[in-house]
Amino acid sequence: MQHRFRQHIVLPLVAAAVLGAANVPPAYAAITDWAHERKVNSAEYKRENGFWQVIELPKGQRVNAIHSAVLPTGKILLIAGSGNNRDMFTAGTFKTVVFDPASGQTTQVPTPTDLFCAGHTMLPDGKLLVAGGTLRYELLPPAVDRAGGTMTVKNESPDGQARHLPKGTVFVGPDGKKFVTGDDITVEPATKTVTPIVKKNDPGVVTVTASQTTVWVDAAEKGKDYVTDQPRQYRVEGLTGADAQNIYGLSQKMTMDKQDYQGRKETYEFNPLTERYERVADMHEKRWYPTLLGLADGKVLAVSGLDGSGQVVDGSQNEVYDPKTKTWTVRKDLDRYFPTYPSLFQTDREGVVFYSGSNAGYGPEDKGREPGLWNLNDNGFTKVPGLRDPDQMETSMSSWVGPVQDQTVMVVGGGGVGESKKSTKRIDLVKLNDGQPHFTPGPDLPEGTRYPNLVTLPDDTTLITNGSRDYRGRGSSDNHTARIFHPDTRTLSVAADPRVGRNYHSSALLLPDGRVLTVGSDPLFRDKKNTITGEFEQRIELFTPAYLFRGARPVLGDGPAEVKRGGTAAFVTGDAGRIASARLIRPSSATHMLNVDQRSLALDLKADGAGISVTVPASAALVPEGPYMLFVTDRDGVPSVARWINVKA
Repeated sequence: MQHRFRQHIVLPLVAAAVLGAANVPPAYAAITDWAHERKVNSAEYKRENGFWQVIELPKGQRVNAIHSAVLPTGKILLIAGSGNNRDMFTAGTFKTVVFDPASGQTTQVPTPTDLFCAGHTMLPDGKLLVAGGTLRYELLPPAVDRAGGTMTVKNESPDGQARHLPKGTVFVGPDGKKFVTGDDITVEPATKTVTPIVKKNDPGVVTVTASQTTVWVDAAEKGKDYVTDQPRQYRVEGLTGADAQNIYGLSQKMTMDKQDYQGRKETYEFNPLTERYERVADMHEKRWYPTLLGLADGKVLAVSGLDGSGQVVDGSQNEVYDPKTKTWTVRKDLDRYFPTYPSLFQTDREGVVFYSGSNAGYGPEDKGREPGLWNLNDNGFTKVPGLRDPDQMETSMSSWVGPVQDQTVMVVGGGGVGESKKSTKRIDLVKLNDGQPHFTPGPDLPEGTRYPNLVTLPDDTTLITNGSRDYRGRGSSDNHTARIFHPDTRTLSVAADPRVGRNYHSSALLLPDGRVLTVGSDPLFRDKKNTITGEFEQRIELFTPAYLFRGARPVLGDGPAEVKRGGTAAFVTGDAGRIASARLIRPSSATHMLNVDQRSLALDLKADGAGISVTVPASAALVPEGPYMLFVTDRDGVPSVARWINVKA
């Protein structure tokens, strides 16, 4: 089913010519609004600052856009899942919409499970890998009416057969009290080892090590009678024979304390051509708020997230997805702990990843928060010093600055741990290919900013927009401001003010036509006194940068749809004489101040009378395989509409 959006362009208001004395304040406001609208809609203002346009999708097609991604078809994938709405979760109503910014059409996509707060990244074949999501919503006292906790399920049988226990399996304690599982689990067989003894006819010593997995369980009945702080062993109801002896549960305690969000382990590849989710192998660990990072070899690293018990996944459970086999492998050698949604970047060295320190929050404030270079070859970690306001990295955002060849990352804004009122104006930068990388101060933002959105533009500048001064926009603290960061001078210039305020659960993406799309926002309240419950922002806003109001755009004509790393591609254009630069920009997938796919690559450029040729860097670490948007920009900084090009190994 397809629909078209409605565009809302605010037009000047005509003030009444004659107003009574009692109407002087409203008259002044109307005249002020009229003057402002006249200013922001003027050609001169747009040439200097750009222009924002609000878009409202048809009522049945609006979603709580928790996740957004640019597909290699040029369309936008907007994933809500349950959209941070407990009623939708309980009803099993999960949403995904594909939005076409060129035509305005929207298409609803069947969504197989709750992908709210999943992780995602682009694969070499142009599909979007989506993993994890929400298994259970948070419960806070006094809403917690059943005792619950983590059950460690053991299997002592080494017969080589895994045992499947479906959701709803009952564990019975020594006192007869029953607890019920909230998800399916599979318990692998125990392992058996034989230690030989050097004696004739001696079979050796046989050692059986039980396998184990964990699952959240809830009391079968409401009330405090099920609470216990004592370790206990539980039998599995319904098992008979040897299984009844070999398979059992262990718990340390069952409480009615806060019960946190819990993650899923299902994994899908979203196919941009069929616009459908395709199920692949599950992750080994359940994850809510994980980061998925595409590596130089095309594989994907998954780290962090809340597990099936609501605890941050231990670093020993980091795992890697192979898109060729469509399976996950746990990498216990990559033992590194991170808070949830950590900002990770593939550097220009294969096997070396940079962690900027930006994160979405879950996890202790004194663990895994220092930025550094992580060597995946030996699990070494080299801390990078110099970051200002290091206690305010939650809800900050990080991105590459300019072409990735420069190896410069910036950290923007952020706030204190949890629901802290702290926020920082900080912009700090680090050049990773320095001998001893360290952060240096950049220009400050005009105000403290949690939840900023950062978008790399084709002219090498970065749009910094949205955010709020307080946690989730408390006290009507949204920042209706935007700035352009210029890497050559390390300065900020003013961009037009967005009309829609955005904080938590917002994101921004570069479109193939050079504009920027912003979506989402999930404020706690709608009023300054924090008395009216907030509503999710479902309007879309498009930013047309100033460079699109500065004359005709260069046109990039016919050329190849595919190029190899290190290869050269030629394109026909009548604008060869005015083209100054060429950039490959990877399509973004963004959520929670996290966009690890975003990267721009400077291409060697040659021009002649008939067209141009561009050469792609040969480094796999710089140029992961996959789809890219190819922009050319003229001497005035005006970019072309992008051509899609696939980079192959």
